[in-house]
Amino acid sequence: MKSAARGLIAILSIITLGTALSLPPSSAFAGDDGNSKNITEDDIVRALAPAPKKPLTRGLSIGAPQADLAPNAAETKLIQSVRGRSTRSLSSTEREEIASVAKDKPNIDLEITFDYNSSNISAKSLASVQALGRALTSPDLKGSTFVVAGHTDAAGGEAYNQDLSERRADSIKRYLVEKYSISASDLVTVGYGKSKLKDPSQPMAEANRRVQVVNMENKTTASK
Repeated sequence: MKSAARGLIAILSIITLGTALSLPPSSAFAGDDGNSKNITEDDIVRALAPAPKKPLTRGLSIGAPQADLAPNAAETKLIQSVRGRSTRSLSSTEREEIASVAKDKPNIDLEITFDYNSSNISAKSLASVQALGRALTSPDLKGSTFVVAGHTDAAGGEAYNQDLSERRADSIKRYLVEKYSISASDLVTVGYGKSKLKDPSQPMAEANRRVQVVNMENKTTASK
């Protein structure tokens, strides 16, 4: 009897294991480091939502100093100049200017992977790109201008990585325009190659291979 019981348990264990192996994979996004990344539309909206503006106070002077207005005017002029431009048309100076303006804006890094040596979005990253598309068309974010910046790790030459980062940023933009009807001029794509590593202490780390999305908070330039 004991032998029969042990045999039955073994059979049930095999059946259970087989069932587990046949289950569909989790829909959670897995980053390059193998960790589960449950990036959602709400996560992206929260990260990209502009900070609430402080109310004006009685003590605030009506005539604001010109120095305070200049940065906003300069930002607007820069974004106007690059909206609708192709990624490859941006000069290195323009790329650095965009990076300078974007550093204090709401942003999020997405671990979006691509097929090897390609700008094709990997199947496992489609859920993250789709969450991004839904977020950018939400009432909280719709109408802003967004920078979509591609980054690589330090493997390979500068020219190769620059080209690859530009093509991958373009691939994200194309998907968002085609699938979510986001105006192409509201998405400014830029590639930085390996010039702006997220983790300089580990230049080959997966964290460096990313797509950064920045809300430039410039609704006045958005297409109607």
